Amino acid sequence: MTAGIAPYDARYFERYAEMAGTPMGRALNQARCELVERHTDGAVVDIGIGAGTFIKCRLGHHLRPTYGYDVNPAGVAWLHRNSLFVDPYELEGVESITCWDVLEHIPDFEKLVNRVKRYVFVSIPIFQDATHARMSKHFRPEEHCWYFTEYGLKAVFSKLGFDCVEANATEASLGREDIMSFAFKRRVLDERHHPEWTLDESHFAVLRSMRGRP
Repeated sequence: MTAGIAPYDARYFERYAEMAGTPMGRALNQARCELVERHTDGAVVDIGIGAGTFIKCRLGHHLRPTYGYDVNPAGVAWLHRNSLFVDPYELEGVESITCWDVLEHIPDFEKLVNRVKRYVFVSIPIFQDATHARMSKHFRPEEHCWYFTEYGLKAVFSKLGFDCVEANATEASLGREDIMSFAFKRRVLDERHHPEWTLDESHFAVLRSMRGRP
């Protein structure tokens, strides 16, 4: 899909802050922190911070180095106030990133993933097929660019040099319809940043077709 411009503004930030205070919100952030903790205690950049709840959870409860990146002016302002803003697009590489309900919003997410040296953690709607996606409450052409099966998401990350080392339905068990969580680990042992790790031309052709581009 070619998504429209979603209303990433102060109200968007406030809505996430309200959700964070609910029992489900607290359970989700705890589950996300535990997922990351099972694989790394290193630095993580949270992409699309919502209201900064995951960052506060990981910094405050787990005492792990956690930063953030966002395009929402309210989120950017919060990150700068707390000296936590990191722009992965301006760096050669970052250690690990988290993408909670955000990967599907990024038209060219492979550019972001290519900068990651170790882990990418993702929560995202997962569908059985195109019909399932179109019937889902997660079908939001004004916001979501991408709609994945579990096989398809793992295949894309494999093309980008990552192995799936965990997949779970914890968020679905907490009441989030069709949401799965994944931990992807960079396959190459030295885990240095290599710009050539990208999708091949045949896969790019598929992506361009899906986006409706020439």
